[in-house]
Amino acid sequence: MQRIEAHASFGGVQEVWQHDSAALGCRMRFGVYLPPQARERACPVLYWLSGLTCTEQNFITKANAQSHAAAHGIIVVAPDTSPRGEAVANAEGYDLGQGAGFYVDATQAPWAAHYRMHDYVVNELPALVEARFPATVARAISGHSMGGHGALVLALRNPGRYRSVSAFSPIVAPAQVPWGEKVFTAYLGADRAAWREWDAVALIAGASERLPLLVDQGEADEFLATQLKPELLEQACFAYGHPLQLRRHAAYDHSYYFIASFIGDHIAHHARALG
Repeated sequence: MQRIEAHASFGGVQEVWQHDSAALGCRMRFGVYLPPQARERACPVLYWLSGLTCTEQNFITKANAQSHAAAHGIIVVAPDTSPRGEAVANAEGYDLGQGAGFYVDATQAPWAAHYRMHDYVVNELPALVEARFPATVARAISGHSMGGHGALVLALRNPGRYRSVSAFSPIVAPAQVPWGEKVFTAYLGADRAAWREWDAVALIAGASERLPLLVDQGEADEFLATQLKPELLEQACFAYGHPLQLRRHAAYDHSYYFIASFIGDHIAHHARALG
């Protein structure tokens, strides 16, 4: 573990760390915001998962999450979106390969050697955070777009691991949209039955934990009709009695302007669950 950035922010400190990941087989970076309360006591942790093309930098520099995290005494951890490095498989374009880990554990060559973002976020990263920082074992998870998909799927696949979950503009049914079909074919193979284990809409039916879902969606989002399809999540939650608060916002798009506008609501949502 090596700290490579540290910036005073709202009475706390925004840091960036790098480390060698056993789960991913490469060097990884993550941002961690330590609120002022962390100088006096251990604090709960919110894990933020970013979207396609992002690194740990996008959220920590654009979302203004630090002010809200400081108000509630929450540590915020923002990992990179995929494994990185010359030895890590990649592809042309922005929606497959580095920058597009999709928070799954790949089973197909050449991706399986490094693309295990589910294992990294659920297991390795919390172990590092809870060993190195004044963090409790109370965890929450959130994310945007591909990261919103990741937050929903990781919470649904790991009952008891998180106390709350939320998402901005998530890809709720990747098995039914072009982004998901492309990466699932590459990372998981052609068997669509295997895809259901990484699809939030499909997972709702068998969820053993009814963790309430908070989802915000901009109605001016350019990906709304083709890639996001929040109505599919709404229909699944209604059918199976899963609690969902889906908030639609006129005029808002897919950008971090949208996230910054409502991140305070999300952090407050998590703060209530984290105590």
